[in-house]
Amino acid sequence: MEPRQSEKNNERQPEPQTKRPVIGITLGDYNGIGPEVILKALQHNRMQKICTPVIYGSMKILNRYRNLLQQSGLSLKDWNLNGIQQVGQANPKFTNVITCWSDSGGQNQDVQPGKVTPEAGQAALACLQRATEDLKAGYLDAIVTAPINKHNIQTEAFTFPGHTEYFAEAFDVKENLMFLVSEHLRVGVVTGHIPLGRVRSNITKEKVLQKLQLMHQSLRGDFGIRKPRIAVLGLNPHAGEEGLLGSEEQDVLKPLIQELRNKGQLIYGPFAADGFFGTRAYRKYDAVLAMYHDQGLIPFKTIAFDEGVNFTAGMPVVRTSPDHGTAYDIAGKNQADETSMIQAIYLACDVAKYRKEMAEIDQNALTKKTISGKISEQSASN
Repeated sequence: MEPRQSEKNNERQPEPQTKRPVIGITLGDYNGIGPEVILKALQHNRMQKICTPVIYGSMKILNRYRNLLQQSGLSLKDWNLNGIQQVGQANPKFTNVITCWSDSGGQNQDVQPGKVTPEAGQAALACLQRATEDLKAGYLDAIVTAPINKHNIQTEAFTFPGHTEYFAEAFDVKENLMFLVSEHLRVGVVTGHIPLGRVRSNITKEKVLQKLQLMHQSLRGDFGIRKPRIAVLGLNPHAGEEGLLGSEEQDVLKPLIQELRNKGQLIYGPFAADGFFGTRAYRKYDAVLAMYHDQGLIPFKTIAFDEGVNFTAGMPVVRTSPDHGTAYDIAGKNQADETSMIQAIYLACDVAKYRKEMAEIDQNALTKKTISGKISEQSASN
Protein backbone atom coordinates (compact mmCIF):
# COMPACT_ATOMS: atom_id res chain seq x y z
CA MET A 1 0.00 0.00 0.00
CA GLU A 2 1.59 3.24 -1.11
CA PRO A 3 0.77 6.20 1.11
CA ARG A 4 -1.99 8.00 -0.74
CA GLN A 5 -1.08 11.60 -1.40
CA SER A 6 -3.40 14.58 -1.52
CA GLU A 7 -5.80 14.82 -4.37
CA LYS A 8 -7.17 18.01 -5.85
CA ASN A 9 -7.35 20.69 -3.14
CA ASN A 10 -5.72 18.23 -0.73
CA GLU A 11 -8.98 16.30 -0.35
CA ARG A 12 -9.86 12.61 -0.40
CA GLN A 13 -12.91 10.53 -0.84
CA PRO A 14 -14.82 10.13 2.46
CA GLU A 15 -14.44 6.95 4.48
CA PRO A 16 -17.41 5.16 6.10
CA GLN A 17 -17.89 6.83 9.49
CA THR A 18 -17.44 3.60 11.46
CA LYS A 19 -14.04 2.98 9.87
CA ARG A 20 -12.55 6.41 10.40
CA PRO A 21 -9.48 6.29 12.64
CA VAL A 22 -9.23 8.60 15.64
CA ILE A 23 -6.11 10.73 15.17
CA GLY A 24 -4.58 12.68 18.06
CA ILE A 25 -2.76 15.90 17.08
CA THR A 26 -0.49 17.58 19.63
CA LEU A 27 -0.22 21.37 19.59
CA GLY A 28 3.57 21.60 19.85
CA ASP A 29 5.17 24.93 20.79
CA TYR A 30 2.26 27.36 20.51
CA ASN A 31 4.57 30.29 19.74
CA GLY A 32 5.70 28.49 16.58
CA ILE A 33 3.70 27.58 13.50
CA GLY A 34 2.13 24.44 15.00
CA PRO A 35 -1.28 25.98 15.82
CA GLU A 36 -1.42 27.68 12.41
CA VAL A 37 -0.70 24.59 10.32
CA ILE A 38 -3.10 22.52 12.46
CA LEU A 39 -5.93 25.00 11.98
CA LYS A 40 -5.25 25.31 8.26
CA ALA A 41 -5.09 21.53 7.83
CA LEU A 42 -8.37 21.00 9.69
CA GLN A 43 -10.25 24.13 8.65
CA HIS A 44 -13.96 23.73 7.88
CA ASN A 45 -13.77 20.11 9.11
CA ARG A 46 -12.04 18.99 5.91
CA MET A 47 -10.38 15.98 7.59
CA GLN A 48 -13.61 14.52 8.97
CA LYS A 49 -14.04 12.74 5.64
CA ILE A 50 -11.21 10.36 6.51
CA CYS A 51 -10.70 10.53 10.30
CA THR A 52 -11.87 11.91 13.62
CA PRO A 53 -9.25 14.50 14.64
CA VAL A 54 -8.61 15.30 18.30
CA ILE A 55 -6.31 18.25 19.02
CA TYR A 56 -4.43 18.08 22.31
CA GLY A 57 -3.85 21.71 23.13
CA SER A 58 -5.89 24.64 24.35
CA MET A 59 -9.18 26.04 23.11
CA LYS A 60 -8.04 29.48 24.23
CA ILE A 61 -4.74 29.33 22.32
CA LEU A 62 -6.38 27.96 19.16
CA ASN A 63 -9.06 30.65 19.18
CA ARG A 64 -6.36 33.32 19.55
CA TYR A 65 -4.70 31.95 16.42
CA ARG A 66 -8.05 31.76 14.61
CA ASN A 67 -8.45 35.48 15.23
CA LEU A 68 -4.88 36.23 14.12
CA LEU A 69 -5.32 34.25 10.90
CA GLN A 70 -8.67 35.87 10.15
CA GLN A 71 -7.10 39.30 10.62
CA SER A 72 -4.47 38.23 8.06
CA GLY A 73 -7.15 37.34 5.52
CA LEU A 74 -7.79 33.63 6.11
CA SER A 75 -11.52 32.91 6.29
CA LEU A 76 -12.27 30.70 9.29
CA LYS A 77 -15.79 31.97 9.96
CA ASP A 78 -18.67 29.52 10.33
CA TRP A 79 -16.29 26.87 11.68
CA ASN A 80 -16.21 26.14 15.37
CA LEU A 81 -13.93 23.90 17.40
CA ASN A 82 -15.60 21.30 19.60
CA GLY A 83 -14.24 21.37 23.14
CA ILE A 84 -14.26 18.02 24.97
CA GLN A 85 -12.91 16.74 28.28
CA GLN A 86 -11.97 13.21 27.22
CA VAL A 87 -11.18 11.57 23.90
CA GLY A 88 -14.19 9.27 24.27
CA GLN A 89 -16.41 12.34 23.82
CA ALA A 90 -14.97 13.13 20.38
CA ASN A 91 -17.62 13.90 17.77
CA PRO A 92 -16.69 12.49 14.34
CA LYS A 93 -18.47 15.40 12.66
CA PHE A 94 -16.30 18.09 14.24
CA THR A 95 -12.74 19.14 15.02
CA ASN A 96 -12.35 18.19 18.67
CA VAL A 97 -10.09 19.94 21.19
CA ILE A 98 -8.91 18.68 24.59
CA THR A 99 -7.49 21.49 26.72
CA CYS A 100 -4.43 19.98 28.40
CA TRP A 101 -3.75 22.60 31.05
CA SER A 102 -5.74 25.09 33.08
CA ASP A 103 -6.16 28.54 31.58
CA SER A 104 -6.59 30.00 35.06
CA GLY A 105 -3.52 28.63 36.89
CA GLY A 106 0.21 28.93 36.72
CA GLN A 107 0.06 28.39 32.98
CA ASN A 108 -2.34 31.22 32.24
CA GLN A 109 -0.31 32.45 29.32
CA ASP A 110 -0.94 34.33 26.15
CA VAL A 111 0.48 33.56 22.73
CA GLN A 112 3.62 35.41 21.69
CA PRO A 113 4.27 34.28 18.12
CA GLY A 114 7.97 33.98 17.39
CA LYS A 115 9.03 34.11 21.04
CA VAL A 116 10.76 31.31 22.95
CA THR A 117 9.11 31.09 26.36
CA PRO A 118 9.25 28.49 29.14
CA GLU A 119 5.44 28.54 29.34
CA ALA A 120 5.16 27.38 25.72
CA GLY A 121 7.57 24.54 26.45
CA GLN A 122 5.58 23.44 29.51
CA ALA A 123 2.37 23.55 27.49
CA ALA A 124 3.88 21.49 24.66
CA LEU A 125 4.92 18.82 27.16
CA ALA A 126 1.47 18.79 28.79
CA CYS A 127 -0.13 18.16 25.39
CA LEU A 128 2.36 15.44 24.55
CA GLN A 129 1.90 13.65 27.87
CA ARG A 130 -1.91 13.71 27.70
CA ALA A 131 -1.96 12.42 24.13
CA THR A 132 0.56 9.70 24.95
CA GLU A 133 -1.62 8.49 27.82
CA ASP A 134 -4.59 8.13 25.46
CA LEU A 135 -2.40 6.46 22.85
CA LYS A 136 -1.20 3.91 25.40
CA ALA A 137 -4.77 3.27 26.51
CA GLY A 138 -5.79 2.49 22.94
CA TYR A 139 -8.15 5.44 22.51
CA LEU A 140 -6.18 6.80 19.55
CA ASP A 141 -5.35 4.97 16.33
CA ALA A 142 -2.37 7.25 15.64
CA ILE A 143 -0.71 10.45 16.79
CA VAL A 144 0.55 13.43 14.79
CA THR A 145 2.97 15.75 16.58
CA ALA A 146 3.36 19.42 15.74
CA PRO A 147 6.89 20.86 16.14
CA ILE A 148 8.40 21.45 19.57
CA ASN A 149 11.39 23.49 20.66
CA LYS A 150 13.86 20.90 21.95
CA HIS A 151 15.25 23.41 24.47
CA ASN A 152 12.31 25.02 26.23
CA ILE A 153 10.52 21.68 26.65
CA GLN A 154 13.36 20.18 28.67
CA THR A 155 12.33 19.21 32.21
CA GLU A 156 12.80 16.22 34.49
CA ALA A 157 9.94 14.61 32.55
CA PHE A 158 11.46 15.37 29.14
CA THR A 159 15.19 14.87 28.72
CA PHE A 160 15.19 13.74 25.10
CA PRO A 161 16.65 15.12 21.86
CA GLY A 162 13.20 14.99 20.27
CA HIS A 163 9.84 13.28 19.86
CA THR A 164 11.34 10.08 18.47
CA GLU A 165 13.34 9.30 21.58
CA TYR A 166 10.43 10.30 23.83
CA PHE A 167 8.08 7.79 22.21
CA ALA A 168 10.75 5.09 22.15
CA GLU A 169 11.00 5.28 25.94
CA ALA A 170 7.26 5.68 26.45
CA PHE A 171 6.59 2.44 24.58
CA ASP A 172 9.73 0.61 25.71
CA VAL A 173 11.22 0.36 22.23
CA LYS A 174 15.00 0.01 22.18
CA GLU A 175 15.50 0.64 18.47
CA ASN A 176 13.45 2.58 15.96
CA LEU A 177 13.98 4.28 12.63
CA MET A 178 13.59 7.95 11.76
CA PHE A 179 11.85 7.59 8.41
CA LEU A 180 11.18 10.63 6.22
CA VAL A 181 8.38 9.92 3.75
CA SER A 182 6.95 11.66 0.67
CA GLU A 183 5.24 10.56 -2.51
CA HIS A 184 8.47 9.97 -4.46
CA LEU A 185 11.11 9.55 -1.74
CA ARG A 186 11.56 7.72 1.57
CA VAL A 187 14.75 8.23 3.59
CA GLY A 188 15.85 6.59 6.84
CA VAL A 189 19.01 7.26 8.83
CA VAL A 190 21.39 4.95 10.70
CA THR A 191 22.39 7.65 13.18
CA GLY A 192 19.93 10.38 14.08
CA HIS A 193 20.27 12.97 16.81
CA ILE A 194 23.91 12.46 17.75
CA PRO A 195 26.96 14.71 17.25
CA LEU A 196 28.66 14.36 13.88
CA GLY A 197 31.89 13.34 15.61
CA ARG A 198 30.22 10.18 16.91
CA VAL A 199 28.78 9.04 13.59
CA ARG A 200 31.78 7.03 12.38
CA SER A 201 31.94 4.83 15.48
CA ASN A 202 28.26 3.99 15.07
CA ILE A 203 28.59 2.68 11.53
CA THR A 204 28.88 -0.97 12.47
CA LYS A 205 27.49 -4.08 10.85
CA GLU A 206 25.07 -4.61 13.73
CA LYS A 207 23.77 -1.04 13.67
CA VAL A 208 23.33 -0.82 9.90
CA LEU A 209 21.70 -4.25 9.78
CA GLN A 210 19.30 -3.24 12.52
CA LYS A 211 18.18 -0.14 10.63
CA LEU A 212 17.88 -2.06 7.34
CA GLN A 213 15.68 -4.64 9.05
CA LEU A 214 13.46 -1.93 10.55
CA MET A 215 13.18 -0.23 7.15
CA HIS A 216 12.42 -3.51 5.37
CA GLN A 217 9.76 -4.43 7.96
CA SER A 218 8.16 -0.99 7.77
CA LEU A 219 8.02 -0.97 3.96
CA ARG A 220 6.26 -4.33 4.08
CA GLY A 221 4.13 -3.90 7.20
CA ASP A 222 3.25 -0.18 7.02
CA PHE A 223 3.33 0.56 3.29
CA GLY A 224 2.39 -2.81 1.80
CA ILE A 225 5.46 -3.15 -0.44
CA ARG A 226 5.99 -6.90 -0.70
CA LYS A 227 9.53 -6.87 -2.12
CA PRO A 228 11.14 -3.56 -1.12
CA ARG A 229 14.10 -2.19 -3.07
CA ILE A 230 16.44 -0.34 -0.70
CA ALA A 231 19.45 1.82 -1.58
CA VAL A 232 22.27 2.26 0.94
CA LEU A 233 24.43 5.40 0.92
CA GLY A 234 28.14 5.35 1.66
CA LEU A 235 29.51 7.19 4.67
CA ASN A 236 32.51 8.79 2.97
CA PRO A 237 32.80 11.08 -0.08
CA HIS A 238 32.45 9.08 -3.30
CA ALA A 239 31.47 6.07 -1.15
CA GLY A 240 35.10 5.77 -0.03
CA GLU A 241 36.72 5.50 -3.49
CA GLU A 242 37.52 1.81 -2.93
CA GLY A 243 39.16 2.55 0.40
CA LEU A 244 41.09 5.69 -0.59
CA LEU A 245 38.74 8.02 1.30
CA GLY A 246 37.63 5.74 4.10
CA SER A 247 37.21 2.08 4.92
CA GLU A 248 33.62 1.83 6.22
CA GLU A 249 32.27 0.97 2.79
CA GLN A 250 34.80 -1.81 2.27
CA ASP A 251 34.75 -3.16 5.81
CA VAL A 252 31.09 -2.83 6.77
CA LEU A 253 28.65 -1.82 4.05
CA LYS A 254 29.68 -3.90 1.03
CA PRO A 255 29.97 -7.22 2.91
CA LEU A 256 26.62 -6.62 4.65
CA ILE A 257 24.84 -5.69 1.43
CA GLN A 258 26.19 -8.78 -0.29
CA GLU A 259 25.14 -10.95 2.65
CA LEU A 260 21.58 -9.64 2.45
CA ARG A 261 21.51 -9.98 -1.34
CA ASN A 262 22.50 -13.63 -0.94
CA LYS A 263 19.41 -14.03 1.25
CA GLY A 264 17.18 -12.66 -1.49
CA GLN A 265 16.72 -9.10 -0.25
CA LEU A 266 16.89 -6.28 -2.79
CA ILE A 267 19.54 -4.15 -1.10
CA TYR A 268 21.86 -2.05 -3.28
CA GLY A 269 24.90 0.18 -2.80
CA PRO A 270 26.80 1.71 -1.21
CA PHE A 271 26.19 4.79 -3.34
CA ALA A 272 27.95 8.15 -3.25
CA ALA A 273 25.30 10.44 -1.77
CA ASP A 274 25.90 13.47 -4.00
CA GLY A 275 25.64 11.61 -7.29
CA PHE A 276 22.79 9.44 -6.05
CA PHE A 277 20.52 12.39 -5.36
CA GLY A 278 21.96 14.56 -8.14
CA THR A 279 20.96 12.03 -10.80
CA ARG A 280 17.61 11.28 -9.10
CA ALA A 281 18.60 7.64 -8.75
CA TYR A 282 16.37 7.50 -5.66
CA ARG A 283 13.37 7.14 -7.99
CA LYS A 284 14.43 3.55 -8.69
CA TYR A 285 14.09 2.51 -5.05
CA ASP A 286 11.37 2.23 -2.43
CA ALA A 287 13.59 3.73 0.25
CA VAL A 288 17.09 5.03 0.95
CA LEU A 289 19.19 4.41 4.07
CA ALA A 290 21.52 7.31 4.85
CA MET A 291 24.38 6.99 7.33
CA TYR A 292 23.72 10.17 9.31
CA HIS A 293 21.08 12.83 9.91
CA ASP A 294 22.06 15.58 7.48
CA GLN A 295 23.15 13.20 4.73
CA GLY A 296 19.56 12.05 4.49
CA LEU A 297 17.53 15.04 5.63
CA ILE A 298 19.18 17.77 3.56
CA PRO A 299 18.32 16.15 0.20
CA PHE A 300 14.93 15.01 1.49
CA LYS A 301 13.91 18.50 2.59
CA THR A 302 15.29 19.98 -0.62
CA ILE A 303 13.24 17.58 -2.73
CA ALA A 304 10.07 17.18 -0.64
CA PHE A 305 9.97 19.92 2.02
CA ASP A 306 6.36 20.98 1.49
CA GLU A 307 4.92 17.47 1.52
CA GLY A 308 7.45 15.52 3.60
CA VAL A 309 6.43 13.61 6.71
CA ASN A 310 8.53 12.32 9.61
CA PHE A 311 7.39 8.77 10.44
CA THR A 312 8.79 6.77 13.35
CA ALA A 313 9.16 3.19 12.10
CA GLY A 314 9.60 0.18 14.37
CA MET A 315 7.04 1.37 16.94
CA PRO A 316 3.95 -0.53 18.13
CA VAL A 317 1.99 2.71 17.65
CA VAL A 318 1.69 5.02 14.65
CA ARG A 319 3.39 8.39 15.00
CA THR A 320 3.93 10.97 12.26
CA SER A 321 4.97 14.61 12.18
CA PRO A 322 5.49 17.40 9.65
CA ASP A 323 9.10 17.53 8.50
CA HIS A 324 9.55 21.19 9.49
CA GLY A 325 10.34 22.89 12.78
CA THR A 326 8.72 25.66 14.81
CA ALA A 327 9.62 28.35 12.22
CA TYR A 328 9.36 31.18 14.74
CA ASP A 329 10.22 33.75 12.07
CA ILE A 330 6.87 33.33 10.32
CA ALA A 331 4.68 32.31 13.28
CA GLY A 332 1.31 34.03 13.44
CA LYS A 333 1.72 35.73 10.06
CA ASN A 334 -0.46 33.44 7.92
CA GLN A 335 2.64 32.42 5.95
CA ALA A 336 3.06 28.82 7.09
CA ASP A 337 2.28 26.08 4.55
CA GLU A 338 0.06 23.36 6.00
CA THR A 339 0.78 20.75 3.30
CA SER A 340 3.25 18.77 5.42
CA MET A 341 0.76 18.64 8.31
CA ILE A 342 -1.97 17.44 5.95
CA GLN A 343 0.31 14.73 4.61
CA ALA A 344 1.28 13.74 8.17
CA ILE A 345 -2.41 13.22 8.99
CA TYR A 346 -2.98 11.30 5.74
CA LEU A 347 -0.02 9.02 6.39
CA ALA A 348 -1.08 8.41 9.99
CA CYS A 349 -4.54 7.37 8.73
CA ASP A 350 -3.10 5.14 6.01
CA VAL A 351 -0.65 3.27 8.22
CA ALA A 352 -3.13 2.89 11.08
CA LYS A 353 -5.79 1.46 8.76
CA TYR A 354 -3.33 -0.81 6.97
CA ARG A 355 -1.99 -2.23 10.25
CA LYS A 356 -5.54 -2.84 11.46
CA GLU A 357 -6.49 -4.58 8.20
CA MET A 358 -3.40 -6.81 8.35
CA ALA A 359 -4.08 -7.66 12.00
CA GLU A 360 -7.64 -8.69 11.11
CA ILE A 361 -6.41 -10.81 8.21
CA ASP A 362 -3.85 -12.51 10.44
CA GLN A 363 -6.45 -13.11 13.15
CA ASN A 364 -8.91 -14.60 10.64
CA ALA A 365 -6.18 -16.83 9.21
CA LEU A 366 -5.26 -18.01 12.72
CA THR A 367 -8.91 -18.71 13.55
CA LYS A 368 -9.40 -20.73 10.36
CA LYS A 369 -6.21 -22.68 11.04
CA THR A 370 -7.35 -23.47 14.59
CA ILE A 371 -10.80 -24.59 13.43
CA SER A 372 -9.26 -26.65 10.64
CA GLY A 373 -6.89 -28.29 13.12
CA LYS A 374 -9.73 -29.20 15.48
CA ILE A 375 -11.74 -30.72 12.63
CA SER A 376 -8.71 -32.78 11.58
CA GLU A 377 -8.26 -34.05 15.15
CA GLN A 378 -11.91 -35.02 15.37
CA SER A 379 -11.76 -36.85 12.03
CA ALA A 380 -8.68 -38.75 13.15
CA SER A 381 -10.31 -39.80 16.43
CA ASN A 382 -13.34 -41.07 14.55
